[in-house]
Amino acid sequence: METSRTARPKARSAFVLAILWLTVLVPLAAPFVAIALLWGHWATWRDVGLLVGMYVACGLGITVGYHRMLTHRAFKPTPVVKFVFLALGTMSAMGPALRWAVTHIQHHAHPDEEGDPHSPWDWLGDRPQMRVTGWKSFLRAHFLWIVYGDEAQITRYGQELQKDPMVRFMSAWPVVIALIAAGFAIPYLVGGLQGMLWGGIVRIGLTHHITWSINSICHIYGRRMFETPDCSRNNWVFALLGFGEGWHNNHHAFPRSAFHGLRWWQVDLSGYLIWAMARLRLVSEVWTVPQTTLAARAAGSSNPRSPMGAERR
Repeated sequence: METSRTARPKARSAFVLAILWLTVLVPLAAPFVAIALLWGHWATWRDVGLLVGMYVACGLGITVGYHRMLTHRAFKPTPVVKFVFLALGTMSAMGPALRWAVTHIQHHAHPDEEGDPHSPWDWLGDRPQMRVTGWKSFLRAHFLWIVYGDEAQITRYGQELQKDPMVRFMSAWPVVIALIAAGFAIPYLVGGLQGMLWGGIVRIGLTHHITWSINSICHIYGRRMFETPDCSRNNWVFALLGFGEGWHNNHHAFPRSAFHGLRWWQVDLSGYLIWAMARLRLVSEVWTVPQTTLAARAAGSSNPRSPMGAERR
């Protein structure tokens, strides 16, 4: 008899697979759209403003909303804050919030081992080895897992999230499609077709590739501050481009921490925003890592598989 632990993930429906292919093909086409626009000198300061504004808003919807708020419950938002960040995250065109969170929960449950949806590594005993070889491993971890991987195991990893009525509502496909459309409509209303290309397609391409790079590059290249049972790395380039997400080894060491930058010099724009919202009483119960825990973990005296490593304040 199959249980939720042993049952194979369900195959994706044709509709879901078509949507997922779109979420892959649009970001892959985005660099070529940007090159064509720049080649034709089709870029104004308004276009740049739309690109940056939409990139920041939707990017924070992923890093603060989908990731730290929904997946890791790093803080408790007010209902309005929760709705805004879920809406912004959905406008990034990375799929429903519930599926995104469940996939990431599964990643932390099986980091860089069998069951990880997007690891470039396989483990042979205590030694990591690249899955398949070279570019195939990288591309699978970067984006191919989205269309060739298994469906998110919501029954197993998302039971608590499914109980949340706002999460269920915001994850319904009609709402998801409407919000993705809004992500194109807003720059179109401001800047016409050219504005939609920069604030829509090119923005989606940047947001996706930076997020994908956390899954791929930040599990291959960078430095490690903490011993963790995976290959996570801190990468300052993607920490800057990804609003703090590039401090990925820190995150795997302390998954529930609202702050991924754990040193004063580790820039974490998502963490700064959470801190500001806490000061304004828009969020509460923010989870942080005590200095004593940081010191002990850096010295290797803590359990590397600790699920928390952080405390609420």
